[in-house]
Amino acid sequence: MRALIESMLSRLVGKSRLDIVFADGSQRSVGAGSHPGLTMRILDRPTEVKLALNPELALGEAVMDGRVVVERGSLYDLLDMLIAGASRQELTAWTRPLTRFRTAIRRVTQNNNPAWARRNVAHHYDLRTEFFRLFLDEDLQYSCAYFPSPDISLAEAQAAKKHHIIAKLAIEPGHRVLDIGSGWGGLGLSIARETGASVKGITLSREQLAVAQERAAAEELPVDFQFQDYRTLAEPFDRIVSVGMFEHVGVGYYRTYFRKVAELLTANGAALIHTIGRTTPPGATNPFIAKYIFPGGYIPALSEITAAVEREGLIITDVEVLRLHYAETLKAWRERFLARRKEAVAMYDERFARMWEFYLAASEASFRHDDLVVFQLQLAKRLDTLPMTRGYMEA
Repeated sequence: MRALIESMLSRLVGKSRLDIVFADGSQRSVGAGSHPGLTMRILDRPTEVKLALNPELALGEAVMDGRVVVERGSLYDLLDMLIAGASRQELTAWTRPLTRFRTAIRRVTQNNNPAWARRNVAHHYDLRTEFFRLFLDEDLQYSCAYFPSPDISLAEAQAAKKHHIIAKLAIEPGHRVLDIGSGWGGLGLSIARETGASVKGITLSREQLAVAQERAAAEELPVDFQFQDYRTLAEPFDRIVSVGMFEHVGVGYYRTYFRKVAELLTANGAALIHTIGRTTPPGATNPFIAKYIFPGGYIPALSEITAAVEREGLIITDVEVLRLHYAETLKAWRERFLARRKEAVAMYDERFARMWEFYLAASEASFRHDDLVVFQLQLAKRLDTLPMTRGYMEA
C-alpha cells in the first residue's frame, strides 16, 4: 500500500516536494523538488490502506480524525499542492470507476424529496449561527462574494455581490420578490431596503429562519421569511432570486425546480439563479463533501441546468461565469476561521474544527485549480422583459 501511496502522491506533487512519514516511522520523499517542503505524517497502517484505496474520501476523514497530520507547512499548503496535481490527472487507476459509480447512483443519493431536503439542510445550516459568525461577514452572506477589485474587504465584496444581483434583476418599487433559500435574510433585507420591493424569503433551516425573522422585525421592512419548501408555493412574483440554493436541489428535481420558477413568475417576470457549477461534463459529488458537509448536494454542469430550463418554457437571457471569486471568498473565510479556531473547538470539538478546516481549505484549492466556478443565470418568460444591453447590470 505504501508503494501505491508513493506513486499516487509522486504524480500529484510534480515539481514540488512532499515528505511522507509512514506509520512505522519510515520516511520517503516524492516529487522533483530538492529542497524540503511539506511533511505529512500517517499515524497508523489502516489509514495507509484507506488512502491507497479511496483517497478522495480517506484523506479528509484521516485529517478530521487526527490520523494524518501536516508537520511542516499547513493543511492548506498540502491540499493546494495535491488538488492542483489532481486537476491534471487521475489519482489512481480505480478513481475513474469510483467516480462513474457515484455518478450512476446520484439520483438515489440526491433524492431530495421534501423530507430528505429538510434533513439535508438541517445537517449543515442548522449549526449554531454563532459558529458561522466566526468567519462570515456581519451580514452573514454564505455564498460567493463578488470582487470588482482584488483589494476590497470581504464585507465590501459581499455587498458588491448583493448589489450586482439586485441590478441584474432590475427590481422596481412595488415588485413582489421571492428569495428561494433566503439564509439569514441579508439579501432579502437589502432588496427591500434598496428597491422598495416587498420580499418573501423561504428556507428549510430553522436556525437561519429565526435570525432572519428577528432581523426583519427589527428593521420593519416589507420582508416575510417563512419555513417553506419551494415546491409548495403558489403565489405570483415579479422577480425570483436564488443564491447558493440550487446546489441542494438534486439532479432528479431540476425540471421540477424550473417548472415551479416558471409557474410562479408573472408574464413579465425575471429570475436570477446564482449557483456553484462545474466547467466539465456532469459528474459526482466529492465523497467527503457528500458524507460530512452537504449530504444530497451536487455541483451541476451548465449543460444540466440549461437542459432543464429549456424544457420548462423559460428563456435564458444572460449568463455570467464568476471565475476565482469563490476562491478569494473561501480564502477570507478560511483565514477568519483559523483566527478564531479555538472558539469553534469550544462550541463543538477538535474533530469538528479539523473537519471544517479541511472543508474550507479543500474548497478554496478546488476553486483555484479544479473545474469549479459560479454561474449566474438570468431567466425570463419574454424576450422584451429586460433591457436589450447589459449596461443596467453595472448601475
